[in-house]
Amino acid sequence: MEAVQASSPKRITIIDATDAFIAKCQNRGIAVPTLRKYKTFTKQLRAYANTRGYVMLDQLTVADMDRFYTSWNDGIRAKAKKLDRLKAFVKFCIKREWIQKNIASDLDAPEGSSVPVNKSPFTDAELDRIYAACDSIGGPKPRGPGYRPWGGEDVRDFVMLSIYTGLRISDVSTFNISERLKGNDVFLRMHKTNKELYTWIPDWLVSRLRAREKQHGPFIFRAGQALNMRAISERWRENLAKVFKLAGPFDDPPTPHRFRHTFVRILLEKGVPVADVAELIGDTEEIVRRHYARWVPERQARLTKILKDAFDGRPKLVAIPGGRS
Repeated sequence: MEAVQASSPKRITIIDATDAFIAKCQNRGIAVPTLRKYKTFTKQLRAYANTRGYVMLDQLTVADMDRFYTSWNDGIRAKAKKLDRLKAFVKFCIKREWIQKNIASDLDAPEGSSVPVNKSPFTDAELDRIYAACDSIGGPKPRGPGYRPWGGEDVRDFVMLSIYTGLRISDVSTFNISERLKGNDVFLRMHKTNKELYTWIPDWLVSRLRAREKQHGPFIFRAGQALNMRAISERWRENLAKVFKLAGPFDDPPTPHRFRHTFVRILLEKGVPVADVAELIGDTEEIVRRHYARWVPERQARLTKILKDAFDGRPKLVAIPGGRS
């Protein structure tokens, strides 16, 4: 009887494999900014394959992974994150038997990429300069079709909402006041217990935001006719960049995400427990302690006690006979 030959694995194109990988990411319900990074990675992989004339996934080799990895111009931490995405993609393909071996297994993250980086909140002095820059801009200035005029007060409202809530620029840009503001409570997200999580803002800020609602509708920071979250966020990055330029110089590059770090810094300096801060920003206590250690009062109190215990019993200095007075 003739032996039955094992069928060879079905080949798949790089385009189909990357599309399937992105679909899996979407099914996981990962955050939109993170999903965008996965999509950027797959676009770069496709572009690399095109330069090599590859169509099928199994044309990629270990040497290709070396070349693809070397082509990245990201910083060491961004490069390490992208490497994680590459390895996740390769494992995804192995599990589906589209490739037979792990062609990315021996790629290592850049040296130093695992060292924690202290976050860089804005200082109170920097915030004062940012608000002064908003004042110097004045009222709204028309920019042409498709753009909603904006001025210094618009940016001030944007900055204040960012600082008082810790929301990312994409969430502030697309802030729907009818859905996210209830009294003084701003909806942040669904908690891991599937319960809504809110932060509180003062009356004067609520009044400013409600005034914007009367003027602009529920999407109080919508930029002109744009509806796409990315487009609206980019418009606000442009607006903030102009304010940062007027408010500079800064010790660290000013970015919208530093308002989120400022939210954390203010809470920690006010003595809010690390566990509560972590819950508000949707992170772990370990991450907060690792990246915001210098603003955690309990840490400094512990270190001060250690130093006091070490040096309080030190011998007193005595004059040495014959020494200088």
